Amino acid sequence: MTLTNASIIAGQSLGTISSQISVVSRNISNAGRPGVNAKYSQIATAPNGSAEFLGVGRMANVALFRSMLSATAAQGSAAQISDALDQIDRALNLSNPAQSRSPASMITRLTTALQNYSAAPDNETAAELALAAARDVVASLNDATKTNQGIRRQADEDIASSVKDVNDILAKFSALNREIVEGTAAGADITDQLDQRDALLTQLSNEIGVTTVTRPNNDMVIYTDSGVTLFETTPRSVTFQPTPTLTAGVEGAAVYIDGVQVTGADSPLALKSGAINGFAQVRDVTAPQFQKQLDEIARGLVAAFAETDQTGGGGAPLPGLFTYPGAPGAPGSMLIPGLAGQITINANVDPDKGGVVSRLRDGGISGNPDYVYNKSGGAAYSERLLQLVNAPSTQQGFDPGAGLGASGSLNAIAAGSIGWLGAQRAQAEKNVTYQDAMVAQTTQALSNATGVNLDDQMSQMLALENSYQASAKLLETINAMFDTLFAAVR
Repeated sequence: MTLTNASIIAGQSLGTISSQISVVSRNISNAGRPGVNAKYSQIATAPNGSAEFLGVGRMANVALFRSMLSATAAQGSAAQISDALDQIDRALNLSNPAQSRSPASMITRLTTALQNYSAAPDNETAAELALAAARDVVASLNDATKTNQGIRRQADEDIASSVKDVNDILAKFSALNREIVEGTAAGADITDQLDQRDALLTQLSNEIGVTTVTRPNNDMVIYTDSGVTLFETTPRSVTFQPTPTLTAGVEGAAVYIDGVQVTGADSPLALKSGAINGFAQVRDVTAPQFQKQLDEIARGLVAAFAETDQTGGGGAPLPGLFTYPGAPGAPGSMLIPGLAGQITINANVDPDKGGVVSRLRDGGISGNPDYVYNKSGGAAYSERLLQLVNAPSTQQGFDPGAGLGASGSLNAIAAGSIGWLGAQRAQAEKNVTYQDAMVAQTTQALSNATGVNLDDQMSQMLALENSYQASAKLLETINAMFDTLFAAVR
């Protein structure tokens, strides 16, 4: 090898090592930053045998990244369902049975108050306590409905917010993807942009489950986890129309991607994960199902405490202690949407509304004299009160759409609803715990595989510095040999 070739090789080595040091320094400065992948120098052997710096590469693990996106989307969905159920739990104080405000607990307390009243039917205080317990039952159903419908409305608003976030993310993704495609074609360093694009994908997966396909020049296509195209060269439009008056029995609008419905029972390609899916499940499935149960409990109350014609004339049962606006009579066994939010104490038995509380004992709450049980008006009459004590445990028909059976006692239906809610909440908590663990594990595994290891980078830096010094020393030696040769020639 000639001195000239040796000098060229040594000089190129210095340049290559300098570039490698720059890459390592860049890694060290990004150590600890989430979502930043380690970069590496792409080195090749030049025709003259020297090390040539070709550019910057990026550590990546496609399988682990996809697993992290999937876990993030599943976590986003599970968290929304669990949060909604937790809100219901807190509203009804279900975690504290002694202080529970659930309909089942309130009905049990009403039964106890009626038992006490039946033991002393002439005791006005006992009558007022029984009426107060009935008011608590009504308040429990009204408040549970208010909470439940508030959760639905909030979920509807959250869907709108999430859809806006998705469109914003896609707009940023579009600009970044274009920059990556153009940079790749031009041979530019686009490793930082790839990190940024992955970060956007992670944000997107929290809102909506996604899968990706990478095409030539690092061009990326995004699909939902149900197969709907979300981005291909340009972002697809994600649309949603909020429902401002979302009440019991009213369905919320669906989310559409490029005109394809992706939420709701009618969706041919429904989303499987992500916050939007979770919000939709809360708004369209979980909360409506619980509302049906509340409405059936309310309907069962009106029916169980209804009064019957005492003349033998065959008159239809009429609402007694419990009623609702516009009630034509005691309801049948069909679901009445929103009834739990409308049920109230019959004004004819409520002294605060001009009623007479003793009608609880005597009957005739409906205002029809044919429905009076205590014909003699005796203060010691307790037969009707004993009927009311047994009313919650009496079998009656229920709408099977509530998911609690087609028949049973009011007590059983109310307890079954709380059992259903508890099972839903337990499963939701289990799902959240599992998905949290999956996100933590996949994130850590991805970080271990592609993130910056500071110890490793510092070791590389030390080795490169030693190589740089050695190359510099070699170049210095070659220059000295040139000087000696030139001196000899002179």
